[in-house]
Amino acid sequence: MSQELPTRPEALPAEVFDSHCHLDIMVGRRKATSGDPVAQAAQAADATVEKILDEARSVGVTRLVSVGYDLPSSQWNAATAAVHADVYAAVAIHPNEAYAATPETLAEIEELARQPYVRAVGETGLDYFRDWASKEDQHASFRAHIEIAKRTGKALVIHDRDAHDDVLKVLADQGAPDTVIFHSFSGDADLAEQCVAAGYFLSFSGPVTYKNAGYLRGAARVTPPELMLVETDAPYLPPVPHRGKPNAPYLIPLTLRCLAEVKELDVTDLAATIMANGETAFGAW
Repeated sequence: MSQELPTRPEALPAEVFDSHCHLDIMVGRRKATSGDPVAQAAQAADATVEKILDEARSVGVTRLVSVGYDLPSSQWNAATAAVHADVYAAVAIHPNEAYAATPETLAEIEELARQPYVRAVGETGLDYFRDWASKEDQHASFRAHIEIAKRTGKALVIHDRDAHDDVLKVLADQGAPDTVIFHSFSGDADLAEQCVAAGYFLSFSGPVTYKNAGYLRGAARVTPPELMLVETDAPYLPPVPHRGKPNAPYLIPLTLRCLAEVKELDVTDLAATIMANGETAFGAW
């Protein structure tokens, strides 16, 4: 993992926003372990929230949603959103941490979700790639987060890794909230069509630019622009040509331009649509 930061891309001709990043990891609020070289590389840059926002604004990325994955990160993101203009938060217990989703912790997540600058419950869902939490714990946590999203009227941000069918089944069985966002969408066109039929937003990240990810570009082709979002998942999943480097919100233009090419849309028009989608999904900025 190179610690060299990616060069800043050409600025967009219109404003857009990053629907999913992890500011706390980027600024070192959660210290990277030896098993997380991506976070180590990002933290080596000694970034601050202010610097990340300034760099993003310089290329047209004017807002971002910073996403929690456990109680401390959710608390930090909620507090950061309260004091930084154009930063919004999502709060949850990640499926890999689902063993920690106790009733007491979930009650604290719900309390955070009711804050005005917290605009989503997430990331939650199912992760069958890793076995850090049992499927039983993951399903119970996922269902609890769905209910928190419905009670608080906030969007639900889905983490779906190698669990497509079960994620859709839980949403159908439990009853999905009004707004569902598949973060870093990882399925093919068939899954995209199922999500679109249900009215779910699909958020595309750096991998849609990868040469071997034709299935993601196929998913983007069948996704109506009014259900599309764009994200970094920073510091993870950088777009080409920056694989192997830490990601950051200022790299959104590379992913957005790829999506515009795939959709055969003008970049300015797609950016405007995605900004409008942001207010539909997360509420008025």
